[in-house]
Amino acid sequence: MAAFSSLLDILAEVPDPRRAEGKLYKLPHVLLFSILAIISGSNSYRGIVTFIDVHRRRLNRSFGLKWRRAPSHTAIRYILQGLDPGAVEAAFRRHAALLQAARTKPGTASIALDGKTLRGSFDRFHDRTAAHVLSAFATDTKLVLAHVEIGEKSSEIPAAQTLLAELGIAKDTLVTLDALHCQKKPSTSPRRATSASSSRSRTINRR
Repeated sequence: MAAFSSLLDILAEVPDPRRAEGKLYKLPHVLLFSILAIISGSNSYRGIVTFIDVHRRRLNRSFGLKWRRAPSHTAIRYILQGLDPGAVEAAFRRHAALLQAARTKPGTASIALDGKTLRGSFDRFHDRTAAHVLSAFATDTKLVLAHVEIGEKSSEIPAAQTLLAELGIAKDTLVTLDALHCQKKPSTSPRRATSASSSRSRTINRR
């Protein structure tokens, strides 16, 4: 339970969108159980409620709770839709950094940056194109370290540079990117990264 305990502590730093009164369920537990539900295959608010109900006794026992029932699906929806996305992303990054530091051996760190379009994110009603997300994946520890949504009028190139800067990549980290990043400006940046490119990908060895 050590990993869950650290994540629970970090989730406690996420601002609660609810009013001060009438909080029957603590936000960190609601968020953690929602994460567990989604990992287990839930893809709706009602699905999250069902997961919590089915596993309620085990969750109570594992986390020292006394929940008699799961929050309603409207409560789950209100909480999740009211969260600050930036605060949630920051929490996940802190947790990933803790796990990465504990698992990475010196000189073995490697990160792959890749952009993906999220399935089902197209919103015809609000005239919104499908969301495109750039993720930083630690290939040595199998952890997603961070991700950022790419704006409709932007591209992966500036997003990748910003993401690497925010992560504070160590000098001995190997970074791989798609061939679209093979431009002069990134390779001549103050980071002094050396690059080797092919028709499929680009690798930057930060040594």
